[in-house]
Amino acid sequence: MSQAQFKGVIKLDVRDSVADWTPYESPKAPEGAPNVLIVLFDDTGLAAWEPFGGRIEMPTLKRLADNGLRYTQWHTTALCSPTRSVFLTGRNHHQNGMACITEGSIGFPGANGHIPAECATVAQVLRDRGWNTYWVGKNHSVPVEEANPGASKRGWPLLKGWDRFYGFIGGETNQWYPTLVEDNHYIDQPYQPEDGYHLSKDLADRAIQMLRDSRACAPGKPWLMWFNPGANHAPHHVATEWADRYRGRFDDGYESYRDWALKRMTELGVMPQGTRLTELNPMPEGTFDPNDTVRPWDSLSADEQRLFARMAEVYAGFSEYTDHQIGRIVEFLEQTEQLDNTLILYCADNGASAEGGPNGSVNENKFFNGWPDEMAENMRHLDDLGSPDTYNHYPTGWTAAFSTPFKMFKRYSYAGGTADPLVISWPKGIRARGEIRHQYHHVTDIVPTILDCCGVEFPDTVAGVRQVPLPGVSMRYSFDDADAATTKRQQYYAMLGTRGIWQDGWKAVAVHGPTSGLGRFDADAWELYYTDDDRAEAVDVAAKHPEKLEELTALWLSEAQRYQVLPLDDRFPREILADPRPQPFPATDSYVYYPDAAEVPEAIAANTRGRSYRLLASVEIADPDAAGVIFAHGSRFGGHALFLKDRRVHYVYNFLGVPPEQRFVSEPLTPGRYVLGVEFAKQGEGEHHETLGHTKLWVNDTMVAEGPMRTQIGMFSLCGDGLCVGRDSSDPVCADYPQPSVFRGGTISQVEVYVGQDQYLDLEKEAFAALARD
Repeated sequence: MSQAQFKGVIKLDVRDSVADWTPYESPKAPEGAPNVLIVLFDDTGLAAWEPFGGRIEMPTLKRLADNGLRYTQWHTTALCSPTRSVFLTGRNHHQNGMACITEGSIGFPGANGHIPAECATVAQVLRDRGWNTYWVGKNHSVPVEEANPGASKRGWPLLKGWDRFYGFIGGETNQWYPTLVEDNHYIDQPYQPEDGYHLSKDLADRAIQMLRDSRACAPGKPWLMWFNPGANHAPHHVATEWADRYRGRFDDGYESYRDWALKRMTELGVMPQGTRLTELNPMPEGTFDPNDTVRPWDSLSADEQRLFARMAEVYAGFSEYTDHQIGRIVEFLEQTEQLDNTLILYCADNGASAEGGPNGSVNENKFFNGWPDEMAENMRHLDDLGSPDTYNHYPTGWTAAFSTPFKMFKRYSYAGGTADPLVISWPKGIRARGEIRHQYHHVTDIVPTILDCCGVEFPDTVAGVRQVPLPGVSMRYSFDDADAATTKRQQYYAMLGTRGIWQDGWKAVAVHGPTSGLGRFDADAWELYYTDDDRAEAVDVAAKHPEKLEELTALWLSEAQRYQVLPLDDRFPREILADPRPQPFPATDSYVYYPDAAEVPEAIAANTRGRSYRLLASVEIADPDAAGVIFAHGSRFGGHALFLKDRRVHYVYNFLGVPPEQRFVSEPLTPGRYVLGVEFAKQGEGEHHETLGHTKLWVNDTMVAEGPMRTQIGMFSLCGDGLCVGRDSSDPVCADYPQPSVFRGGTISQVEVYVGQDQYLDLEKEAFAALARD
């Protein structure tokens, strides 16, 4: 926002001069402008929540829906970072450089993971017009190479228009042991799970604190808050008593749920009468990743049915618990008489997630490592699903069920991936109460709607940069006119190799699954649906309307060229996540880390995955009872740690949480100075591309333990659980030490990680060299 011209008078003497404060005054919002609260859940299909016909009770959402509007044809991009980027800027996700999640960025204009200055955020616009701006919870918009303490903060919230930030950066985090950021720096969680910690509660506490500060210091100033819980993304973490609220409510299975949900959705008016249910596995074999297949409920064993039902119970409890925490924010707004003039949008960023695979998972990180789940292992965790001991995700059957009545789910350009629940409540600005709206809209329409309600036009320039026009339309016309015709004319879809295009009630979709590795996009078949009559996209009418299909496929290509969608990328997750990306410094053979520092995020930490490596820790033991973590990277669901316990050095590699832990232990040590070494020599690959090799544990120049070991080829975590020296900052890698297990009774000078050679040729020289540098 440009500064107003000074209109005072300046003379030699201030007594003869005339002041003018106008250019220096803080901006003031239009009189009566609303507050804005956006609540954005993750991974939630249209048929999950009770107000839209699902079984998951959401009392806060229902209260807002009863006092506002439910939108049944509101759509997203089908994936997290892309959808969230559109919430931020109002532009299509490829305009924001967000073709994929930030961890999957590639070096092309529409896919680089960096939101350009030409796509300023709604926070920048509203802050310049007099709003306070607060971002709480998930941030999946910072470029992956900048998501670390030593990087530029140009893509962080505070430089994107937000006054405050509290939450986590990345695709997901452990709800019991999150990796937290406050404003521009990493922090440790305020207290532990055994003391009652859960991320959803912590986020609500911080949101209320920010709103309380705003109310106390600027009671007449409106605010924008973006509240992004970790729910309902994996891991599905919640206390047992919340999961137990749903005990037995999913025992009938996911096919039965689909039948039940569609009936209830039509009774509520969310779906039109006559809507057909799509097939459980609707895509032809060879057109999608087999991991997205659903196993029929009646093909499961009794144990499998019991496990799968419990996974749904935990997911439901996680969702309702988080809704309860959001309810505390709404209650605060009511108590402070702000609720009536707060525009609330409560929604989800994409369809239900299939990352648990056909069998579900007690450790979702297996999905990103291409490692299959074993039912026997999963059954061992039946009674502790949702606890800190699991990183769980339900199977694809529930993914399909919570996406009723649509085809497929998250990542797909079918409605199962893009159709999401949206409730809008604004008592002062919406006369209608408890009504349903069927106008077709998309996430690109959210920013125009907010600005329309706030009485603010999107500026031509922001911070001196000419802006890309907003492609969306305001939805405000529909607030008090249920029968108003949809004002949106068309919308393209493209995600991980899938494609779709909607125009005036017609939708064309390419038969090509995401992350399938299929390629050959020019050979794809396309399906055609008339969604005004066929909301579920159940009846392909391509053969009846070939001209319309040809028109829409040509339109898709035109939109792809207009919005920098190409090239398409349908590679496997492990390939996408491992794609080389810019780093803040060149890769090297060795890395040195020190105690008393913030954890080092995985994206820039020494990469030991799939290769030989060595660890050298320079340690002085002063107390015979010295103990604690020397080095840790990852968590109990995948990681490795070097620590001192019972006077012995332990090295533990926790391979994807699959028992037993791989362990190497020394004899007792006496006080003194040591170089503790770990050598892993890669010897080959296993069936699932895991790395096989031999490990040796050294104390100075003496090998004290050795044996075979396997290591991960994929990341230890999508975000969080970074590399630490002198403590384990988050979820502990090994059950043998409590979190954070700060090293005590001695000092750690440094830990060096070598990844440049395949053999540990001369440990003795390395050890004495390390001691000499101390």
